[in-house]
Amino acid sequence: MQKEVQEKPMYAVVAAVQLPHVSDFEFDASIAELRELAKTLGFKVIHTFTQKRGSFDTTGYLGIGKRQEIHHFVRGEAAVGDTSYPPTPHLGPIEVILVDHEISPSQARNLELEAGCEVMDRTMVILEIFHRNARSRAAKAQVEIARLGYMAPRLREMAKLAGPQGRQRSGVGGRGAGESHTEMDRRKIRDRIAELQLEIAAMEVERKTQRARRQERQGLAGVALVGYTNAGKSTLMRALTGSEVLVANKLFATLDTTVRALYPESVPRVLVSDTVGFIKNLPHGLVASFKSTLDEALDASLLLHVVDASDPGFERQLEVTNKVLEEIAADEVPRLRVFNKIDHVGDEAAQAECTAALREKYPDCIVMSARRPDEVAQLRATIVSFFQKELVETELFLPWSAQQLRGQIYANCEVLEERADEEGAFFRVRGEAELLKDLGERLDQL
Repeated sequence: MQKEVQEKPMYAVVAAVQLPHVSDFEFDASIAELRELAKTLGFKVIHTFTQKRGSFDTTGYLGIGKRQEIHHFVRGEAAVGDTSYPPTPHLGPIEVILVDHEISPSQARNLELEAGCEVMDRTMVILEIFHRNARSRAAKAQVEIARLGYMAPRLREMAKLAGPQGRQRSGVGGRGAGESHTEMDRRKIRDRIAELQLEIAAMEVERKTQRARRQERQGLAGVALVGYTNAGKSTLMRALTGSEVLVANKLFATLDTTVRALYPESVPRVLVSDTVGFIKNLPHGLVASFKSTLDEALDASLLLHVVDASDPGFERQLEVTNKVLEEIAADEVPRLRVFNKIDHVGDEAAQAECTAALREKYPDCIVMSARRPDEVAQLRATIVSFFQKELVETELFLPWSAQQLRGQIYANCEVLEERADEEGAFFRVRGEAELLKDLGERLDQL
C-alpha cells in the first residue's frame, strides 16, 4: 500500500510598521490581506510582529528592538523576560519574513542578515504569485518584465550578500575588463526587458486585430467583470456563461483574461470577459504590465464591478478598484455594482439586513450570490436589458421561396412574434437598427 506523501508546511512570520496616518482598521486589513497572499504561496503565518513608528527605519525597516525580537523568534529562542510567545523549535524552521510594504534593497538585506532568514516584501510576494499563476504567453512576458524591473536595483545588495566573487569579473564576453557581475547582470536585464517589450508589442497588435474582428462579427456588446481579487468574479463568470473557468478560494487565482458568450445567448450577443483582480498597493510595474489584461474593461460597453459583500473591508476594496480603473482611463465606462457572496454574510435575517443596508447606500446596486441560479438569472436579465435599450422593433416578411434565410433572422434578431399566410412568413423582430435595415433591404430584393 502506497503511503500518501504529506507536503511539509512552510512557516513564515509577518512584519509590519504602522505609520501615523494609517488607521487601526486599515492596518489590520492590510495585514490580513498579506496573510492571504502568504497562504496563496503556501506559507503558514505563525506570528505577526507590528510596530508603530513615525517612519520606517532606514537601516532595517523595523526598529532595532523589534528586529532583535524577530531574531530570537526565528531562532526558536524567547528573548530575556519575554513571555508573549513560546519558543518554536517544534514548528520547524521559519523560512521567510513577509514585510507588509515595499522596502529598499538595503533594508531587506539588513533585516535578512539580522533575522537569519529570507525576507520578502509585499511587492515580491505579489510578483511571485503572478509568476506562478501566469498561463498565457502574454501574461508570462508581462510578469517577467515586472520581476526583472523589481530585481534590477536589488542586484548590488545581492552581490554584497554573495561576497567578493560577486563584485568583479574579467572582461571576457563583457563590455570591458573589470566589469562587475552587477553591471553585467543589469545590462542583461535591460536587454531582456527590451526583448520582452518587443514581443508584447507584437502580441498586442495581434490581440487588437483579433478583438476588432470579433467585434465586427458580434457587435460591441461586451461586459467586463472587474473588482478586487477573490471577490467571486470567476464564479460569477461561470454562472453567467455556463463555461468551465478556474474557481479557487485564493488571491490571484485568475490572471489571464477569459472571454465567453452570455448563456443562454441573447440578442444582441453579449461577450463577458473576466479580468485580473485588483489589490491594495498593486506594484506600479504590474499595473502597467497588466494593462493589456485590463484593456477588456476599456473595450467593454458595461463593467460589472464585483464586490465581496461578506468582507468587512469592502469599502476600501471599492476605493482600490475605482483608483485602478481611473488609472487605466476606464472610469467613464458605464458600471453596474454587484455585491456578491451575500450568502456568506450569515443566516437569512443577517442577509436581509445586509442587503437592505447596501441598497440604501448604493441605490442602483445588485445584491446576490453567484451560487443562486435565480439571482444569476436576474443579473443576466439586467445585462440583456442594458444592451437592448437601443434596439428597435420592426416587421420582416420572408416569402416561402426564401426560407433558407429564416436561420439568419433568428440568429441576428430577437423574434417577438411569427405568423404566416399563403405568400410567406411575417416576423415581428427586435434588433440593432443598422442590422435590421441591412436585413430588410436584402429581403426586399428577393
